[in-house]
Amino acid sequence: MKGRVIRSTGSWYTVKNVTTNEWVQCRMKGKFRLDGSTTTNPIAIGDFVDFEVEEGLDTALIVYIYPRNNYIVRQSSHRKYLRHIVAANIDQAILIVTFSKPRTSLGFIDRFILTAEMYHIPVVLVFNKQDAYKKKDIQKYERAKHIYESLGYTCLLTSATTGYGLDELKACMKDKTSLLAGHSGVGKSSLANCLDEKLHLATKVISRYTEKGQHTTTHAEIYDLPFGASIIDTPGIKEFGIVSIEPIEIGHYFVEMKALMGNCHFNDCLHINEKKCAVKDAIENGIVSEERYKNYVNIVNSIQDINYWERN
Repeated sequence: MKGRVIRSTGSWYTVKNVTTNEWVQCRMKGKFRLDGSTTTNPIAIGDFVDFEVEEGLDTALIVYIYPRNNYIVRQSSHRKYLRHIVAANIDQAILIVTFSKPRTSLGFIDRFILTAEMYHIPVVLVFNKQDAYKKKDIQKYERAKHIYESLGYTCLLTSATTGYGLDELKACMKDKTSLLAGHSGVGKSSLANCLDEKLHLATKVISRYTEKGQHTTTHAEIYDLPFGASIIDTPGIKEFGIVSIEPIEIGHYFVEMKALMGNCHFNDCLHINEKKCAVKDAIENGIVSEERYKNYVNIVNSIQDINYWERN
């Protein structure tokens, strides 16, 4: 029988039968081979699998994992040089962003976008907590919206408290499986509860001392919403470590740089110290965002550091 993994808790997986929509608790048959693998989890949320019901039991064994259409990964929080698959077979990634309590930096946004671009996953940026925006937050939003919409990324402004922008968010999600991601405390679960009043996902207030979110979602899970959409709610991400990429490749996933790099004098231009660089010329002429470029340089430096320690 074929199903889709909708929840993972330790060694057990909740699988939804694609024919009957019934749920069954599954475990892996034997142990999927991980030797030489660079991922920490052999089965991910969103995977399509074949399973066999165990004789005389209500549980089943996962016997086959179908090839993934796509997936999004991040650096493992426990093993620095391994990847953790956040979710597989998704139509788009929705990054929830806030400007304070907690603050989402443009650097975090660009790391997330880079990873999504690597696996050909469209990104939607949702700027949440609109009801709490002060003048400086509005200015930050307008600046960020200008940067990312000019690059082709959809930007939405929402409030889980007042319902502002939720109709636009629903329209963006309809008929798609969307990954919800972001720092703890940005309002992922609150937004999900607004989209479906039957969800009742746990939420917490922001810490008074750190002004950061507290983890409420402890595992990723797929939820079907009443307006014809599915979401994958994920635990809050503190940092988004990037793996499995060489420094020379990074510019290919910054769409504005990719369009220019063919005009650079050197084929292996990193767009940092090289002369006759079309990307640096575009920055000086205001064509490429200086903020995005600084984030690009930081990512290149961090990947070079990781590669150095891996090879020494």
